[in-house]
Parts: sequence; C-alpha cells; structure tokens
Amino acid sequence: MRIAVLGTGMVGRAIAARAAELGHEVTVGTRDVAATRAGDWADWAASHPRVGLAGHADATRGSELVVNATSGAGSLTALAAAGEENLAGKVLLDIANPLDFGNGFPPTLSVLNDDSLGERIQRAFPRTRVVKALNTLTADLMTHPRQLADGDHSVFVCGDDPDAKKTVAELLADFGHTDVIDLSDITTARGTEMLLPLWLRLYGKLGTGIFNIKVVR
Repeated sequence: MRIAVLGTGMVGRAIAARAAELGHEVTVGTRDVAATRAGDWADWAASHPRVGLAGHADATRGSELVVNATSGAGSLTALAAAGEENLAGKVLLDIANPLDFGNGFPPTLSVLNDDSLGERIQRAFPRTRVVKALNTLTADLMTHPRQLADGDHSVFVCGDDPDAKKTVAELLADFGHTDVIDLSDITTARGTEMLLPLWLRLYGKLGTGIFNIKVVR
C-alpha cells in the first residue's frame, strides 16, 4: 500500500519506519523539504532508505492511505497544504491530539466535550474518510505493541466509514495490536482524545510512556 505520513517528528518517523518495514511504500510529508533535510533527517533517513520525503501535497497525491502525525495545533494547516483533492476519497488515519501548551506542561486540551480534533478534520475534509486511532499511547507502542504484555492491551478506532476503519484495523493488526476496539462514529474521538489528561498524569507518575490501558470484558 502507498502510505503518506504527514509529520516528521517522533510519531511520524515511528509510523513511517514500521510501515516500510512491513513492505509498504512510504513517503513522509513535510512543510519544508529543504529545512527538514537541513536538520537531523539525513541521519534518520540513512537508517530508513525505503522511506521517501516530499512536500505535503506531493506525498499525499499518489497515496492510498494518509497518516496525520502532525501536532494537533498544526493538523488542519498541514492537511490543507496536502490538498483537499489529494485527500478526497482516501482513508486518513488521524493520530493527532489537540494539546494546548499555552500554560506549560502538562498541556490541556484545546477541543473537548462536545467536539474533537477528529471531528474538525472530518468537517473540514468531508470527502476524506477519517479514522481516529493510536492517539492514546506512545509512539513506540503504536508501532511495536508486543513489547508490552505481548500486545495484549487496547487500542481504539473511531470513524464514520466502516471500510476505512477496517483498513486501519488491519494495519494495526499488522503492527501487532491484538485488541482493536471499534468505538463507532467519529464523534467517539472525543472520548479517546479526552484520555490524554489521564495519560499525561500517568506518564508523570510512572516516568515512562511504555504503558497502556487494557479494557477487560
């Protein structure tokens, strides 16, 4: 599958590396290709030669699946740069959280209760099939869940399109996730995004991001 990963940070690199490892054709999208290459990208790219780099629009244009791994504050801008036409009809795996660092750490949520970032993205791009997932755990566990409890912990998918959720769930299973819970439509992204305050407090208490929630039923 041709996958565009928008975002060159820790999450974007983790997703891109794992997807390429699984045999997918992966291009990472960035706001400024020259600036990205002038940073520490070269060292990372040398270890991941199968992952390409392009501007947001060029990365998205030929893709089948798009991953939003940008910061929540920059997601709509990055997706607009990717292009509405380039996103039309495609599955968009949205990993971003609407974190507000205006008052320092831990951040608060800029969107909550009666809305979510996932919903805002779906409204902004109505022809795109948005699926919220993987936003409730750290990047290492997103892509290598079996390093904790042999993968026996829970991850959620939220979205309006059943086939899009199936595509994302299959990718998560390939990553190694064994408990993928479909919460229903995109409005349920409110719940997964509002898990972040709890996640951040647990991170502060435990001193590590290698933990997750298991829904026992």
